[in-house]
Amino acid sequence: MLGAVNTWTGRRPALLAGLSGCLLLASTPSTVSSGLPLFATIGHGREFHGTEWALVLTPIVAVGVSLCLVRRWPYLLAIGGLTAGWALIAPRSSGYLAELCLQFVPQATALVGVLACAQGLLREGAPGLGAALAGLALGARLFGSVLFGSVSPYYGNGASYLLHWRSGLVWIGAAGTLVALTRLRRADPAADGPAAGSPRSWQRVRLPLAGTLTMALAVPLSFLSTSDVAALMGVSAGALQRHQYAEVAMVGAITLVLTAGLAALSGLWSLGGTMTVAIVQAAVAAPLGLAIYALQLTPSPARILGVAAGIAIGGVAAATRWRVAAAGTLTVAAATTLFIAYAATTGHPERLAEQYRVIPALIIIVLTVAAGTAVAAAAAAPLAPRGAVPVALGPLAGVMSVAGLQTLQATYLDSRTGLPASSVLNAQSHLTTSALLMLVTGAAAGGLGVAHYLAERWADRKRAEQIRREAAAAERDRLARPIHDGVLQVLAMVQRQDGGSQLATLAGEQEAALRKLLAGGGTLVPDTRPGSRADLRAALTELAAPGVEVATPAEAVPLAGAKATELVAAVRAALDNVRRHAGDGARVWILLEDETDGVRVTVRDDGAGIPAGRLAEAERDGRLGVAQSMRGRITDLNGTTTIDSRPGDGTEVEFWLPR
Repeated sequence: MLGAVNTWTGRRPALLAGLSGCLLLASTPSTVSSGLPLFATIGHGREFHGTEWALVLTPIVAVGVSLCLVRRWPYLLAIGGLTAGWALIAPRSSGYLAELCLQFVPQATALVGVLACAQGLLREGAPGLGAALAGLALGARLFGSVLFGSVSPYYGNGASYLLHWRSGLVWIGAAGTLVALTRLRRADPAADGPAAGSPRSWQRVRLPLAGTLTMALAVPLSFLSTSDVAALMGVSAGALQRHQYAEVAMVGAITLVLTAGLAALSGLWSLGGTMTVAIVQAAVAAPLGLAIYALQLTPSPARILGVAAGIAIGGVAAATRWRVAAAGTLTVAAATTLFIAYAATTGHPERLAEQYRVIPALIIIVLTVAAGTAVAAAAAAPLAPRGAVPVALGPLAGVMSVAGLQTLQATYLDSRTGLPASSVLNAQSHLTTSALLMLVTGAAAGGLGVAHYLAERWADRKRAEQIRREAAAAERDRLARPIHDGVLQVLAMVQRQDGGSQLATLAGEQEAALRKLLAGGGTLVPDTRPGSRADLRAALTELAAPGVEVATPAEAVPLAGAKATELVAAVRAALDNVRRHAGDGARVWILLEDETDGVRVTVRDDGAGIPAGRLAEAERDGRLGVAQSMRGRITDLNGTTTIDSRPGDGTEVEFWLPR
């Protein structure tokens, strides 16, 4: 099944099922001017009686159950296909109420099913197909709104050919889902919520809970009366009755706040994706309404070709690795087109509709649909790892877009009267608002994509660090036994047999260092990863031993990992020289100084000192301990090495490194 989605055997039926689900979404009449709602536009000041509760609870239950069964998304698509087919004949067999209730089931199950399929593809090695399918879920709903939906009863939706179109989409989609179901019978864990936690953990429960509660917001908000809204706004009920658009906008604002809170409940990534897709759904409402009105006298194939071209452009852009950049480009192109339309009509874009301008209307349809499809796809990619695609791009974005359009009604006012125009094209006359929302959507999609990229890079670094640590632990464990049985035993034997000699002291120091390293607590060399920082104070402190005193600042002394490694190696080389040449009983003092522009390490001993000319003679004879191990290391790092020694008065070696 989809568990092997990295092969064409599993990807083909999944893609077939997802595309069939998109056909079911395209067959559902949705009013774009209302934000493509999964239920009737959120109202207020009403009560439900008797069978009306069935119409209210059906979409809530359908969405809630679907979100709980995202692993079984092929069955959700099959249920959507069967119920959509049954809804076509329900008036003759089950009555009008059954027909109304059945309209909500295919919308909910098909939408959640398609988004769950997209999430499975995104998480199982097919990001292009998954993102494109998520974009097509919105594009298909826009297709249905352009072909079947309207903002006016004069669009001719009752034409028989539209019924034929709808029937064809339903039966083809239902057949495709059933065919795919024969290959997709088992659950798809990749389509589920976050992988961490048990099925009943909060991380997994909060996603369907947030989606279901969001759908249920319509119930309490419906009971808000005009007096309640007036009290919230601090005005009289009479004043609010004279400005009903303000009342609708207030209910929309309340819904926005509550939906944003529920989206945040499902996670910050879910909130970002929800807001991005909700804004683009609100942004396309007025332009598509304008285009639909302008094309109402145009044969249906023109509308079909226009919206199909937009979906194709957005889908192709979504399938590439540059989907975020493509989404931003398309939103800017759509916004520019809307600004041009507004300017070309001298601030009255509704004239395009009233004069039935076909070419501008088709351009608006193509670009707005393409932008909406690409933005939804770009938002899906960051949500898929968190398991939030079905809930964020489904009920959360749907409800938020409805509430956003209701809130925008307070801005669709005539500049002279301060009241809405008495026209079905009132929203379309404020086309610049949609253009600005398009630009905001492009910025939001870009920000979401950049945040996702940075989060992935950070996760990759964490995984690489974990792998490095596991490999180091495995290597340490592999070496521990032979070292313990061999080298450590020899060092311990040398220490016991030679008593207090210099060889015994060295053997004891090396034995202690090796044991500490094998136990995992040693840091014999600082971290040398690119860009890493090491604590030079801690590294030098570990060099303390009998006869070796280390003085450091009270706080950590950070230094680039590569520089710290070389500096500690130079200090160790200086200690080796003391042990070899300073004489028995020589003591060593190491002083670390943290300066503003660098660090200074001084190694001083009270040994025999270095005779004049001895260092030059050693270098000529090929003994390069001082020239290479000490001075060479520091010089390569643009530092300086100073050696001050007099016979019988000890030696002082000073290393300075710039930060």
